[in-house]
Order: sequence, then structure tokens, then C-alpha cells
Amino acid sequence: MKLVILSKSTFFVEEDKILTSLFDEGMDDLHLFKPGSSPMYSERLLTLIPSVCHRRITVHEHFYLKNEYGLAGIHIDNPEDSVPEGYHGSFTRSCTSIDQLKEFKKKSKYVFLKNIFDCIEFKEEKSTFSLQQLEKAASDGLIDKRVYALGGMSLENIRIAKQLGFGGVVICGDLWNRFDIHRETDFKDLIQHFEKLQKAVG
Repeated sequence: MKLVILSKSTFFVEEDKILTSLFDEGMDDLHLFKPGSSPMYSERLLTLIPSVCHRRITVHEHFYLKNEYGLAGIHIDNPEDSVPEGYHGSFTRSCTSIDQLKEFKKKSKYVFLKNIFDCIEFKEEKSTFSLQQLEKAASDGLIDKRVYALGGMSLENIRIAKQLGFGGVVICGDLWNRFDIHRETDFKDLIQHFEKLQKAVG
């Protein structure tokens, strides 16, 4: 099972140090997700992360960064959006319904199925699936190794995602909640939690 880390949605002072440490600990799939932000801040963050790590980063928005920094690919958040015209390269995308899975899986490297559980970072984003719906999607072969669970994913419910046959989990709030961006500079707890997540998916 794959482990994807979704960046915190806002930039913060220690971010480049934490991300570099996570790469050192074996993170191999980071999604840079900074909705509504200026590309200048993403550029600055990328220049602070060792270039050898760039091929493990997928960017949401500001897709030109993919070629400029040699990133792994782009991610399309809105299911209504098409792949940018003229884009050649790896892409992943988000689905908000089980019906979208069949179509999106054909062409994407992998897809996120959103809102599996209530979102930890964005409280207004609630689960939109029952366990029965997910079990049916799994038995119909729609949930497989190219579908990753997103939304409220935590150390505790990785086991459920595994049982349902998801190929990966997308972790955000469960990791970033281990570090107070306003008060802390020591991110030891966050790194230790990442190690536990790695073991849980392994």
C-alpha cells in the first residue's frame, strides 16, 4: 500500500525543513497542495528543498512548476477539469464519486477518492460514502491499487482502507496536527508519527 503525504494547505516557516526531513525518512510521494496561493511561494519552497527530492513531488495548481523544477507530475483537483492542453507527462486526479472512478482510472497514474471520512484539516468537508457503498465499489472492482483513499485518513483507519482494497492512503491533517506552526520549532513528534504511518501501510 502506498503512502501519499498531502502538504498543509498554508505555508509556514519550518515547512522546508520538515519536508526535507520527511524525504530523508523515506517519503516518496508528496503532493504540494496550496489552494489559492501565489506561485511565488511554491517556487520559494521548492528552491529550499533539495533538488534530488523534486522528482517525488506532484503539484496541484501552477502546473508550469512541473517542468521548471523536474517534478513527478501534476494533480487535477476538480473532476470537471480536463488535463491542460499540450501537457505531456504523468498526472493524477481527484474523484468525488464512485461513478467517476472507472473513467478516471483509465488514463491517470492513480486517483484520489475524496471524502472517505470527515476531513481533519477542513472541518466542513464531510464523509460522502457509507461503508456499504465502499464495500460494493470494492467488490465491483472499482477500488483497486490505483485508487487512493483521501479524507480523514489517519493511523487508526488505514486498516479499513486496506481491507477495502485501496492501493494507497493520502495523509494530511493526521500528520500536520502533530506540529503547532505558531508555537513549535521541534518537529520530532511529527517525524515519529510519519514512521508509524509508514509501518501501518507496509
